[in-house]
Amino acid sequence: MTPDPLTLAVAKGSLEEVVEEMDRIVERAAFSPVISQARDRASGVYKGTTGEVVVQGESGLPIFIGAMQFSTQAVLEQIGRDNIAPGDLFIVNDPYSGGTHLMDVKLVKPVFLGDELFVFLSNTGHWIDVGGTVPGGFPVSATEIFQEGLRIPPVKLYERGVLNRSVLSLIMSNIRVPQESHGDLMAMVNALEVGEVRLREVIRRFGRETIDACVEILEGRSEAQMRENIRRIRPGRYTFEDFMDNDGIRDEPLRIALDLDVEDGRMRFDLSRSSAPCRGPMNLARATTVSALLVAVKHCFPDVPVNSGCFRPLSFVIPETTFLAATPPRPVSGFAEVTQRVMDVVFGALNQALPGELFAAPMATANNLTLAGHREDGSRFVAYLFHGGGHGGNAENDGLVHASPTLSISRIQPVEILERRYPLRYVRYAVRENSGGAGRQRGGCGTEYELEVLVDDVRISLCGDRARFGPFGVDGGASGARNEVEFVVAGQRHQPPLGAKQDGVILNRGDRIVIRSPGGGGFGDPMTRAVGAVADDLRLGFVDAGAARAVYGVALTSDGAVDQAATARLRAQAAHG
Repeated sequence: MTPDPLTLAVAKGSLEEVVEEMDRIVERAAFSPVISQARDRASGVYKGTTGEVVVQGESGLPIFIGAMQFSTQAVLEQIGRDNIAPGDLFIVNDPYSGGTHLMDVKLVKPVFLGDELFVFLSNTGHWIDVGGTVPGGFPVSATEIFQEGLRIPPVKLYERGVLNRSVLSLIMSNIRVPQESHGDLMAMVNALEVGEVRLREVIRRFGRETIDACVEILEGRSEAQMRENIRRIRPGRYTFEDFMDNDGIRDEPLRIALDLDVEDGRMRFDLSRSSAPCRGPMNLARATTVSALLVAVKHCFPDVPVNSGCFRPLSFVIPETTFLAATPPRPVSGFAEVTQRVMDVVFGALNQALPGELFAAPMATANNLTLAGHREDGSRFVAYLFHGGGHGGNAENDGLVHASPTLSISRIQPVEILERRYPLRYVRYAVRENSGGAGRQRGGCGTEYELEVLVDDVRISLCGDRARFGPFGVDGGASGARNEVEFVVAGQRHQPPLGAKQDGVILNRGDRIVIRSPGGGGFGDPMTRAVGAVADDLRLGFVDAGAARAVYGVALTSDGAVDQAATARLRAQAAHG
């Protein structure tokens, strides 16, 4: 059967609303701020036969699009179809079973129609702790995944509707804040239960055959849209390289080298020239790298709806000789940093393929910061924080200021919530002046913030990047400012020896952490930026007078107004070299 356009549109919206409701339940019921406030979570519907994505919520983390598909497929492959029954619910966080890093815990729930496994409902939430040598799960000195925390392959948390209390006890016994993680787990479980109820309502409303027909049509349309976007690109090979600062152990850069082949509505991503597997936690499992590539393509072609069809024209070459297809027991806790650099090389290559249509590099670091210790009342806490930075400019607009990392659409956790929940205080939280890459369209500014701890013996771990290599500009635009980190201990300032990575730091009452996140890259020649736009940048504190003159060729009078004559001379001089 072929559903009419109205039925197709309503069925599509109904499936999407099932997933959105699951996301909202997790957000509202979760205990930890990283889920309830920052929305570090996602939900989706996946095929019962193949585990491929059918639909994912718009507010879920983009990086989980592929990751949850691969985790769902791991359930099918490792558990076996014959061992999956109604009422089962699986838990998995293994990065080598389709996961990302150990803190991203995934639940997979099969939905049966009679004896047929129709679909899986899956969700993911970032748990605040999973054990390991460092509270919060970011041990940048780790050399094996065993040091990063409890690794859970696909196992049944519920069997035919009955909770396996032994599995639950085993998991919670390895977590420093079990009450918080248990609350997050129950929020995720409840969301899947409601999701199944809502999904069955949709099936009853439209009928199984109509739903199947709609999914097939939507997949075909996504595939056609993606191929049409690719056909706009001149066939050929496009190459681009970028670098991670280091692996957390050795202060040597890691190369991410992409050879992108475009031909007849297809794209082939070859990362074979990238660095070898590394000793520290900046490795990625192959499935995680594929997820990052999928998100990058979605950033470049945002009009294509997400389902398995939009990924059919894409293929991947990611050999195990690279740190982007590492195998156990390589550590992987830095995945949030590496995946963003994988996206950056896609942006770089496609900027060559589609000149003028895309954007300069974003800040591409989450500055994953964990703080752990005990409150004044003796209770234990583990806090996980990340903050924003600048996005790259494009042909029409400046980059976003203080935006979320490119692997996510997470919100920055409110200062008021964090200060109430944990013994810390924000001393400074401001736009970082002069951090956006100069250009005709300026890169967005990063953020400068300073955090003070209010109790003694607080353990700190920081996993960031872009301290050595700033986000690149495009079409003559300048790179954004690099990441800067300082610890202020007993009044003495020091920078991490690896730039933006360090664990094992102990802070006491009154000690501080200072982070200045990168700005985005600029787009186009800075000397062609509109004078009025530079004046606005000065007024808003995005640039100072020195940068306005030296970088943009805009001079000021003694009262702060634009000196039109001096500006004309400066720009004429720049034009003549």
